Amino acid sequence: MEVPRRTLFIDGEWRAPVLGNRIDVINPSSGEIIGDIPAATAEDVELAVVAAQRAFSRNRGRDWAAAPGAIRAKYLRAIAAKVTEKKSKLARLEAIDCGKPLDEAAWDMDDVAGCFEYYADLAEGLDAKGKVPISLPLDTFKSHVVKEPIGVVGLITPWNYPLLLATWKVAPALAAGCTAILKPSELTSVTCLELGAICQEVGLPPGVLNIVTGLGPEAGAPLASHPHVDKIAFTGSTATGTRIMTVAAQMVKPVSLELGGKSPIVIFEDVDLDKAAEWTIFGCFWTNGQICSATSRLIVHESIAAEFLERLVRWTQNIRISDPLEEGCRLGPVVSAGQYKKILKFISTAKSEGATILSGGGRPKHLKKGYFLEPTIITDVSTSMQIWREEVFGPVLCVKTFKTEEEAIELANDTHYGLGAAVISNDLDRCDRLTQAFRCGIVWVNCSQPCFCQAPWGGNKRSGFGRELGEWGLENYLTVKQVTRYISNEPWGWYNPPSKL
Repeated sequence: MEVPRRTLFIDGEWRAPVLGNRIDVINPSSGEIIGDIPAATAEDVELAVVAAQRAFSRNRGRDWAAAPGAIRAKYLRAIAAKVTEKKSKLARLEAIDCGKPLDEAAWDMDDVAGCFEYYADLAEGLDAKGKVPISLPLDTFKSHVVKEPIGVVGLITPWNYPLLLATWKVAPALAAGCTAILKPSELTSVTCLELGAICQEVGLPPGVLNIVTGLGPEAGAPLASHPHVDKIAFTGSTATGTRIMTVAAQMVKPVSLELGGKSPIVIFEDVDLDKAAEWTIFGCFWTNGQICSATSRLIVHESIAAEFLERLVRWTQNIRISDPLEEGCRLGPVVSAGQYKKILKFISTAKSEGATILSGGGRPKHLKKGYFLEPTIITDVSTSMQIWREEVFGPVLCVKTFKTEEEAIELANDTHYGLGAAVISNDLDRCDRLTQAFRCGIVWVNCSQPCFCQAPWGGNKRSGFGRELGEWGLENYLTVKQVTRYISNEPWGWYNPPSKL
């Protein structure tokens, strides 16, 4: 299966990149080229920003930014319906582009449609809120607050959930009345370009959503630094997020950042070992281990550690690793050759630092090509090791044991990151104590990784700031305006009036 050949989606039309360059699309299951995508540069970003500005202000905003939320909701629901209609095709494209198992990709498409539907509802809700009155201490004034779209926004998204994480930004931005330029990862842009085709099919007004694909330095950097882009929303690595934040600071431009993670999962001694084992491997190996929120640090009570790890290895060795399009696949390849080498280096370094590779650690014997890695469990880990401290972004789990609840909390919080954390125990009071103690933005109790578009998503510390999803995701793209009116018929009376001649 080859990918559709697209150009850039700018101002509601398909346009070849100004310099005419393209980037190969590699199927990570085979390492083979299956198509290409346009390589945008600063010249293309400029065209997209101008188109978004024009769409934002067209007809004094009445065509989009200042239109009733119900009008924007109509388009969001139409996009959702088209995603559902094209679910099978989109899921297959996602699977061959990023290596995600087909069942996962299909699930993602359901979530994409659901997210557009959800923000359609919130767009309509904006109409009902209108002017929010403010109580004032002086009866000679009346005041209210209105929420308005922040303007033209740049949306820069990663490769692990290509269309879904783009939707997490596109749907609320459009619901708020913003116009947008989406720059997906150059590694996985195929389904985001298909979103452009869907927008064209449903008649989304030109320039409301523009899609530019290309390399970070050539397309992402000009977008982040553009003086007429009013906000940047970014999901990706902490290193790139730092650079975006630095550039945005020069123009006092707001940013929201969803960055890396090294999340813990704490297993207490009172659990069903098989249930805990399945949640542990799901929390780390789902999406081929390429999840910013992956609970990749297992912290298990010492009294059950030996038996639990034995069961965990059996569960892990039962995972079906195959081409993502094969029925029953539960672990596909990592996204690229570069990522493959990086993960192997993490595993090699762990061994050299004295850790033990309990299970996995290399290529599955039955797969001779593609970027496949066995799900890997690493024990005998110290808190100074790289594998404990740094995000791998692959199917690698490191393990430590604990004696007391206090020690478990200390180990869980022993990280520069603060995206997610999980606790598994039948003692719900204990779960509540750990929920309070975890320094992170998301806590899972007796599970790991469930995500719902109604609930806020984001982290603390070096995992970034701001929240996506839920009403918080909509607030990302709104700005607050205070309107205060003097209602008295009397003069203000602060200054003496001039003499009347």
